[in-house]
Amino acid sequence: MMNNQMQYEARPLVRAEDLVAQIMWRDPVVLPPKFRINEAIERVRQVGLPNEKMNHCYVVDEDCTLLGQLSLRELLLTRGGKRVEDVMERPFVTLQPSDDQELAAQMMQEYDLLELPVVDEHNRLVGVVTADDAMEVLQEEATEDMERMAAMVPSERPYLESPVRRIFLDRIPWLLLLMLSAAFTGGIIAHFEDALAAQVALTAFIPMLMDTGGNCGSQSSVTVIRGLSLGQVGFSDWLRVLWKETRISALCAAALAAVNFLRLLVMSHVGMGIALTVSLTLAVTVITSDLIGSALPIIAKRLGFDPAVMASPLITTVVDATSLLTYFWLASWLLGL
Repeated sequence: MMNNQMQYEARPLVRAEDLVAQIMWRDPVVLPPKFRINEAIERVRQVGLPNEKMNHCYVVDEDCTLLGQLSLRELLLTRGGKRVEDVMERPFVTLQPSDDQELAAQMMQEYDLLELPVVDEHNRLVGVVTADDAMEVLQEEATEDMERMAAMVPSERPYLESPVRRIFLDRIPWLLLLMLSAAFTGGIIAHFEDALAAQVALTAFIPMLMDTGGNCGSQSSVTVIRGLSLGQVGFSDWLRVLWKETRISALCAAALAAVNFLRLLVMSHVGMGIALTVSLTLAVTVITSDLIGSALPIIAKRLGFDPAVMASPLITTVVDATSLLTYFWLASWLLGL
């Protein structure tokens, strides 16, 4: 039986309402291994299925230890004289009640399963999670991640049913935090006020550099967050992720910087020095933003936080400061400010 943790990393801190125990069905159809198929069919007729979406019976011994599983289709197509133990399948993956619901959804998606048995620490069957339950979990997680990526506290109530005061309290903490962090960006601009006064043209390109950096960081963070949520990326893969994003961002940086350099010379009629400064800053900003956007979610996951919290708002704030520092440092060096 496969160890679940070999393939997936559950969140270190799992709320009680997010446990598999909260969504599992506790009365699956169980069969003794010595039952013949016709006896098993009669048992199913007698007890019925606790959920219409279930399509498996589970084979257990006298202590309720899970031995195997048998689909209803296989049950109906097998000759009635055979024993259940001769046709059952061994479950190659199971859940425990203390596992994260998101882990159940990931495993079902990875192995294309419609059900997963839930066992205790002694491998005794205690319940079953169905694909419908797992899909509801994925929908809730996707909604929660989108709200966190937009710097909002996740709401468990429909939008039109949520009081205005509740929505205000959900949004205002993040808005205050981001407003205060933006003051750091303003401090950088104020520090280089003399450089801007000497080359006023530099001011016009600040929004473009900050927006491009934020967009690059958001793209890489969304990709990595998706990989983390699907179990495709773990903390042990951080070096591979950074190396891959370095190559991707280098290609993006070269393309954007080249196009921007030609645009400035042809359309903006600025000098060679300013065009080179802006284009080099753009290249550095794209690479650093991409790496920051891919690294922060992995670090958050390692520390036990939801990676979505490290998405657009926080990444944009960090990237803005980095791009401005790079911009003014290169301007001071190349333009002699």
